[in-house]
Amino acid sequence: MQAIIDYCKRKKAATEDYPFGPEPLVMKVGGKMFALISDSSISLKCDPAIAENLREQHEAVKPGYHLNKKHWNTVLVDGTMDEGDILAMIDHSYALVVSKLSKAEREQAEEAAK
Repeated sequence: MQAIIDYCKRKKAATEDYPFGPEPLVMKVGGKMFALISDSSISLKCDPAIAENLREQHEAVKPGYHLNKKHWNTVLVDGTMDEGDILAMIDHSYALVVSKLSKAEREQAEEAAK
């Protein structure tokens, strides 16, 4: 799980937060969440059509736990899914969130990351 956390932290302008207490770790860009990480799972934003497809293909991919199930998937990190697939899902989530930021929000996030 640490490799996944480290991967999220390396995203440009990514910040970590604990708005719900000591768990889960919330990764944000521009103040918007792109990953919610607990002991054995990671929840990621996802295009609705892709989200449904991933759930059909992988037993470890479930509708977002306590999140909008149309736009979020929760991935059980139990060794049944290739880590590369999980990293690709992180990339997709991050890109979706960044694409929704205004130019000013993107610039502010990048400046804060310096």
